[in-house]
Amino acid sequence: MEYRFTTDNFDEEVLQAKLPVLVDFYADWCGPCKMMAPIVEQIAEEYDGKLKVGKCNTDNNMALAQKYRIASIPTFMIFRDGEVVKTFIGGRSADDFCDEIDSVLG
Repeated sequence: MEYRFTTDNFDEEVLQAKLPVLVDFYADWCGPCKMMAPIVEQIAEEYDGKLKVGKCNTDNNMALAQKYRIASIPTFMIFRDGEVVKTFIGGRSADDFCDEIDSVLG
């Protein structure tokens, strides 16, 4: 299941989450973001129960984009215990994406 993270629910859904959380910072107009969407959906299914996966629209949540210094999209951040433990930017294959996640989940 994919979540929608916003300024209003970010603390509860991401920073206080029991599981590690992958946040996809994206925008609707972004071509590479659209290209990565099916891979992010696949990741949400494959890692269900191990990783919470969701999206944060940077246009609608500028305060979060500024707080986490999102300069390029898509930017992917993995949070654990309220802290960013991994950041990667741009399009990549599903295998590379899984490698990034597995490096955090162990």
